[in-house]
Amino acid sequence: MKMNETLIFPTLEAVREARKSIENVVNYTPLQYNARLSEKFGATIFLKREDLQPVRSYKLRGAYNKIKTLFNEGKVSHGIVCASAGNHAQGVAFSCKQLQIKGTIFMPVTTPKQKLEQVEMFGGNYAEIRLVGDTFDASKTAAFEFAETSRAAFIHPFDDVQIIEGQATLALEILEQQKENIDFIFIPIGGGGLASGISTVFKELSKETQLIGVEPKGAPSMRLSIENNINTELLEVDSFVDGAAVKRVGDLTFEICKTALEDCISVDEGKICETILQLYNKDAIVLEPAGALSISALEQYRNQIKGKNVVCIVSGSNNDITRMEEIKERALLYNGLKHYFMVKFPQRPGSLKDFVLNVLGSNDDITHFEYTKKNSRETALAIVGIELSNPLDFDGLKERMQELGYFESYLNDNPDVLNMLI
Repeated sequence: MKMNETLIFPTLEAVREARKSIENVVNYTPLQYNARLSEKFGATIFLKREDLQPVRSYKLRGAYNKIKTLFNEGKVSHGIVCASAGNHAQGVAFSCKQLQIKGTIFMPVTTPKQKLEQVEMFGGNYAEIRLVGDTFDASKTAAFEFAETSRAAFIHPFDDVQIIEGQATLALEILEQQKENIDFIFIPIGGGGLASGISTVFKELSKETQLIGVEPKGAPSMRLSIENNINTELLEVDSFVDGAAVKRVGDLTFEICKTALEDCISVDEGKICETILQLYNKDAIVLEPAGALSISALEQYRNQIKGKNVVCIVSGSNNDITRMEEIKERALLYNGLKHYFMVKFPQRPGSLKDFVLNVLGSNDDITHFEYTKKNSRETALAIVGIELSNPLDFDGLKERMQELGYFESYLNDNPDVLNMLI
């Protein structure tokens, strides 16, 4: 099928109309200069703070624009339905309450509790949550089936022209807020709605700006599709960056992004976790994994952005505080500071003490230990997690284990075992 024959593309005029439609419910979010990042990368870096929206993400823009349009056209008599990993759901729930429309919201079973509670709060009696499947795509299938049987209007999270035009309104704000030329803009990508919206505006009003799409390493569906020159579904995704873990991007968003984006890159989930911790500790900014995607990509463009004006879209801050231990763990693993081993311990008193004295460095710390004594054996295995203060200490640690006969295997290279530990 030739996509261009059937798809309706967003226009700058429609984006300006969308802005009028949503201006009473959407915040005009700040474009903040960040001194720390600017000094670190030798560039002038601004953060577009969409985490400061009423629902703490940019998703409200598209959701409200779409639902308000349907409301004005009298097409919501049977209610609306959507599928979402969280942020789109909150935007839809907020819109339902504002317009007093009944909404049914399908979400993955794996959705963080914090996001479920937020949807309930924003939607009140106007939003019903249904948990189906482990991924966004499974929830989307269930939502499609519900729409067909109930005749409720389906509100797509990204592959819809009016959703894209709503998201695009933040690009108009950026160009009003930054009077100097913008050399680079880094845009997080899940399904591609935000990137498509920003592209619609910037390709008309700021053609010299390079648009860089950013995806999590575990869900690079847009990058793969662009490389294949056809919309390609991933076989599996890492759902950690839940706001951007999409197996297949939209047909419309793919058609826009494949020509509009200068580049589409992926970022390791561990790097994203490192960014979340740095922003929290150094800038007092709390972000969810998808919200930190654009800032996490700056390291890959360090040489290109030096001396340039850069904008990063901070897309959302709906993070569950209970995830912070996992975020810290992933950051330590990414930076080579946390290591898991299978260790052989002699079945005698004092063997653990000898291990601590003879194997560990002065600044090393045991943070995980699983061991069961086997009385009928000379040695028994233990799973040991060790945190280092310097990643360069790893080789010495492993060599001492091997020389003294403690080493059995290194577990960081075994994702199945590692996933059970973190």
